[in-house]
Amino acid sequence: MAKDVLCEVNSCVHWAEENKCNADSIYIVSHSSKEASKSAETDCKTFEVK
Repeated sequence: MAKDVLCEVNSCVHWAEENKCNADSIYIVSHSSKEASKSAETDCKTFEVK
């Protein structure tokens, strides 16, 4: 598992200084049932608004 997960969404409760994500785990899903081929086709379900 990656030790340093970077995130620029500072409105998330898991956002920490230096754009670090401090969530215990990360959950990312595809926008559709088709396999994603670029990051724009995915969403972070770990996001929680501050």
